[in-house]
Amino acid sequence: MKQLMEAKHLRLAVLASGRGSNFDAICEAIDKKVLDAEISVLISDNPNAPALQKAAARGIEALHINPREFAGRDDYEAVLVRELRARNADLVILAGYMRLVGKVFLSAFENRVLNIHPALLPSFQGLHAQQQALDYGVRISGCTVHIVDEGMDTGPIILQKEVPVYDTDNEETLSERILLEEHQIYQQALQLIAEGRVWIEGRRVFIQKQSGEA
Repeated sequence: MKQLMEAKHLRLAVLASGRGSNFDAICEAIDKKVLDAEISVLISDNPNAPALQKAAARGIEALHINPREFAGRDDYEAVLVRELRARNADLVILAGYMRLVGKVFLSAFENRVLNIHPALLPSFQGLHAQQQALDYGVRISGCTVHIVDEGMDTGPIILQKEVPVYDTDNEETLSERILLEEHQIYQQALQLIAEGRVWIEGRRVFIQKQSGEA
């Protein structure tokens, strides 16, 4: 069993492609001092991502790196790695980042790339997970914080949170309720790592209890 990271004040880097609501929630957790971390940079593959403006408004460095300017994914990811290493990122947080992460990136940040998915993995991987859940007819959905590997939403699971599915739900209403829980468990997972309480063995993740916990 291996400790994911020793207890420390985390330097986070965020990759985002869209509005950045999970980025906002993480920033708020840092501001409230419930998350022992700082965000060194936000990088987006989308020049029009609202997340870029949100980061800049908070005084966080915001970069657009266009993957279309590179010969392939490996070249693009090599630049991402260079930029993140230059900023001494401990963890890379995917927050609505709409690209699969490849070998170049994952080898540079092994077990140090996190994602949140709006379903209880391994069910309903990929896009439109909320609609997949509705189409399947499940009574319970939710969200999952996981370590990123080369598959699509297949990495080791750190935390999950259940969300009930109502008969009146559509994709929008279910997504809204799941998103509220995403905002909570993402910061919780990060704080567990900051406290040095996350351990991994194969695919299994173990959360070390704090002294005094039952």
